[in-house]
Amino acid sequence: MQPSLPYRSLSEAQNCFLCLTIYILPYYELPIHNDALLTFDPFFPGTTQILLEYQLGRWVPRLREPRDLYGVSSSGPLSPTRWPYHCEVIDEKIEHIDWTPSNPEPMYIPTGLEMEPLYANSKEETVVYLAEDAYKEPCFVYSRVGGNRTPLKQPVDNCDDTLMFEARFESGNLQKVVKVAEYEYQLTVRPDLFTNKHTQWYYFQVTNTQAGIVYRFTIINFTKPASLYNRGMRPLFYSEKEASAHNIGWQRIGDQIKYYRNNQGQDRHHHFSLTWTFQFPHSKDTCYFAHCYPYTYTNLQEYLSGINNDPVRSKFCKIRVLCHTIARNMVYILTITTPLKNSESRKRKAVILTARVHPGETNSSWIIKGFLDYILGNSSDAKLLRDTFVFKVVPMLNPDGVIVGNYRCSLAGRDLNRNYTSLLKESFPSVWYTRNMIRRLMEKREVILYCDLHGHSKKENIFMYGCDGSDRCKALYLQQRIFPLMLSKNCPDKFSFSSCKFNIQKSKEGTGRVVMWKMGIRNSFTMEATFCGSTLGDKRGTHFNTKDLESMGYHFCDSLLDYCDPDRTKYYQCLKELEEMEKHINLEKVIDDSDTSLKELTLDLETSSHASDSSESNDSQTDLLKLNSQISEQNKKKKNPSDHGLYSVMVILTILILLIQEHGVSFHLFTDIVFISSCCVTNYPKPLQLKMTRIYYHTVSVDQNPGHTGWRRYSLPVASSQKRNPITFAVYHSLEVTRRWSFHLVTWGLFSSIPTISYSEGVYQKSIHCKEQKTVPKDGLAKRRIGRFSKGNSLETRVALAMA
Repeated sequence: MQPSLPYRSLSEAQNCFLCLTIYILPYYELPIHNDALLTFDPFFPGTTQILLEYQLGRWVPRLREPRDLYGVSSSGPLSPTRWPYHCEVIDEKIEHIDWTPSNPEPMYIPTGLEMEPLYANSKEETVVYLAEDAYKEPCFVYSRVGGNRTPLKQPVDNCDDTLMFEARFESGNLQKVVKVAEYEYQLTVRPDLFTNKHTQWYYFQVTNTQAGIVYRFTIINFTKPASLYNRGMRPLFYSEKEASAHNIGWQRIGDQIKYYRNNQGQDRHHHFSLTWTFQFPHSKDTCYFAHCYPYTYTNLQEYLSGINNDPVRSKFCKIRVLCHTIARNMVYILTITTPLKNSESRKRKAVILTARVHPGETNSSWIIKGFLDYILGNSSDAKLLRDTFVFKVVPMLNPDGVIVGNYRCSLAGRDLNRNYTSLLKESFPSVWYTRNMIRRLMEKREVILYCDLHGHSKKENIFMYGCDGSDRCKALYLQQRIFPLMLSKNCPDKFSFSSCKFNIQKSKEGTGRVVMWKMGIRNSFTMEATFCGSTLGDKRGTHFNTKDLESMGYHFCDSLLDYCDPDRTKYYQCLKELEEMEKHINLEKVIDDSDTSLKELTLDLETSSHASDSSESNDSQTDLLKLNSQISEQNKKKKNPSDHGLYSVMVILTILILLIQEHGVSFHLFTDIVFISSCCVTNYPKPLQLKMTRIYYHTVSVDQNPGHTGWRRYSLPVASSQKRNPITFAVYHSLEVTRRWSFHLVTWGLFSSIPTISYSEGVYQKSIHCKEQKTVPKDGLAKRRIGRFSKGNSLETRVALAMA
């Protein structure tokens, strides 16, 4: 439809549009799209729908084309990438073939003879490459398609023996190259835009190569003291001639690899260098080096466009635009489920996956790609997953950072994965809209799992970080570890359960994992994939390639089916195994000497070789320290000896926890007391000479099959001379066994001897005998009391003595 213009002629309208546009652009510096200008006119206030195109020497007005419904065009070109206006960008499109080596690529084994080049600054140094545009602005101003439109600068002429470098392309990162010797080059990578740190990601092009010559490359401005390069990791290399002639893509290369501290630090902050040597396979070749397998924003858009144009996959995978970044690039969200119009679809639970909040962690994109390949496939398991769940996938949370080649930050100069609690929607739109989307989704359906995919620069293998549920419900303490354990069993040569951590550090409270857990998602994880390789099974000592990373997407789906299988056999087996792990790890640390106090026990755990770093302390040790701190505060407040009369009558709750291994039944206790697995250690203020109160015995019979599987709460009235409060406890019931069992519940004022436990085969009855005394030694309650029982040669289980 031709727009009606309030002008006497088209030429008059064109002149008016042109004059208005020229007048306003210098003040607002609006972007120009494909040689088209936005119009500004009093008759069209605030409109952005009329564009002017320069055709045959004239400016011709037209209406803007409507945006595609899903954000991925089905007919026209992809949405162009937008850069900060000052960034120089080459016109050449960088593409790489998808190839996997037939044999695993081994890690580098150091010889101990590797050189550590140290370079002094010299005025006569030959600068081969210099990207000056990165520091033109202190912060993000605005973006445009193609970035800076001025002619590109070339630092040096094309010499016969000098390598030529380039990184002004999507996801590229290289700031400066200095030729320090005939075949030796010193490289500096660019920090994240609008910051002065985060130098980890590199990806650059090298041309004018010569075959058969040993070149040395040294990157001099890394900031992390530890690196996987000192554990065998090699740089990645790509040759266009190898790709065209032999169909060989990215491969691990390099000799004399060394990561070391150099003398380039400023303000007492040292920098670290990575050096390696290499011979190019071809002369006059175009080659690339990278920290990890690149996966750009254009790669993602092409992949999503393929899904959108597929008549089968597009039926159950809907692609929308979640939001726009501050550079006006699109953040996509995928909804994957079998379409249903009835109310049954509302009962489906949701699974949420996100990736690339840190743009330099490209391995997370390859895992997401593997997940999407599998979940959108034709296998019966994929169909079952689509029929059972609603998947929400945000494959690239930080496209701005991916485009400009950042390692960690967005164009706001901040780490998005520390700002999930932020209210600044304009500064952090992708994480703000993701959090809002999840909150609205939780109002409609249950979200059973959230997983944010990352890359890790210091540890091998793939592992997860979870959240500690001990401050909520003790019953959920081990259940949150079941999914990672299942994943380790389904992928034993890549996923390491022993590397998983389940705690919340103060510095991580703004991460997606912690925020989603606090919103009510029990299984909230961060999956970390190494940049290097595996130390497990058949893949031990080899690098991960793209197929290895993609296969984790399949294993994730396989583990999700196991976790939600109506047949709970695998679930309970993992729960039982976790209980045994806790006993083995934690109970071995408890010294059997009854004179060991809580402080001594805590120190023993802190100095143990199994204890974690303070930044990643394990849950049991953290709980012990918390309990010890609370008790110390109580001791400070209760300095008056007469206040100990408040403790003259206490209710001691003793629960016998029996693990019936042959039936797979486990019992847990709901209390507010800190546990070490199934063992509770208490430490109260040193008592005075106190008199014993009367002992009460209660025999409780519990039906092991009450008609449901799960936790069931029981209450008993307990009478004493000073209070009448019920004791509440809980038992986990399994439908696999129908058997009645009973135990004796004993309450008394104070105790001094360890109860004796008797075991009766067949009826599963336990009895406790506590010797009544009139007085208790002064240090009686300050001592640790732990009883035990065992059956035959089975693993010893400890009984908890808990003060209520």
